[in-house]
Amino acid sequence: MKKKRCTIYDVAKHAGVSITTVSRVLNDPRKVNPATRKRVLSSIDALGFVPAAEARARTKKGRIGVITPFFTAPSFIQRIRGIASALPPNKFELIIYTVDSAETLRQYLSTLPLTGNLDGLIIISLPIQDAEARWLIKHDLPTVLIEYPHPELSCVEIDDVEGGRMAAEYLIKKGHRRIAFLGDTDLPEYAIHPVSLRLTGFRQALKEHHIELPDEFVRLAPYTQEQTRQVAIELLSLPHPPTAIFAATDFQALGVLKVARQLNVAVPEQLAILGFDDLDMAEYADLTTISQHLDESGRLAVEILIAQIESPSQIPRHVKLPLNLIERKTA
Repeated sequence: MKKKRCTIYDVAKHAGVSITTVSRVLNDPRKVNPATRKRVLSSIDALGFVPAAEARARTKKGRIGVITPFFTAPSFIQRIRGIASALPPNKFELIIYTVDSAETLRQYLSTLPLTGNLDGLIIISLPIQDAEARWLIKHDLPTVLIEYPHPELSCVEIDDVEGGRMAAEYLIKKGHRRIAFLGDTDLPEYAIHPVSLRLTGFRQALKEHHIELPDEFVRLAPYTQEQTRQVAIELLSLPHPPTAIFAATDFQALGVLKVARQLNVAVPEQLAILGFDDLDMAEYADLTTISQHLDESGRLAVEILIAQIESPSQIPRHVKLPLNLIERKTA
């Protein structure tokens, strides 16, 4: 005898809530308080409930979801651009879920695998815990991570520590010994912090060359042009200012470049400036920088994801993109 399929009514009865609440948990979890949401998800798991996908049947297109921090940094925009450019427009549509808190991230990760609305998921620069990875796998939602690896899921990443080392080695070879570091401080608590890893590699390389990095040469500022301007002025106003600055993002490097010009500090003769990312705007400004192939990371994530959708039995792929130093006119 064929086993009766579990329905949304069964879930509602098991959890002691209305079917409207179950629907909200699946489609708009932010409108449900955490305790109720957890109870509904537990019932869904216990009953093995799989939502019907009538809405999906009306369209021949698949859906790829992207979970990304609610953060307007150009690097995120370029990654998403790479994703969008690689998706076959006649086969998939792109749905972006922005995260503005750790709780929102947890909500998406707990509910999206249950809705049946997505064929695949890409997660940008956000930490995935072991239980969440297992949940995604259990509910057969192919997932690729960008920048934050997990051993059980496919991922595309770079070596941020090596990036910091590359920056230091390049500036040292150029003859610099007074080298400062500038990074950002206002990445949200739910996102990863690659800047700290770049600083670690930067420190390591300087130490190996017996070059001191004074505390006053390490500056962290919110990710705004005004805050970057203030920190750059402070650095260049020191009694013995740095002869080179490694900014852990191009956005801040461009802010330093602007201040140097305003203060009539010759670049690169008096001050070398090195960025990280290789944003579109870096080329326009002739900024020397470390390229992490932002668009390519998005394109590669799509390639891996589609292959996983077509062959679910594939083992996770872990790809580490190379970093390249792009020498222009600022260092």
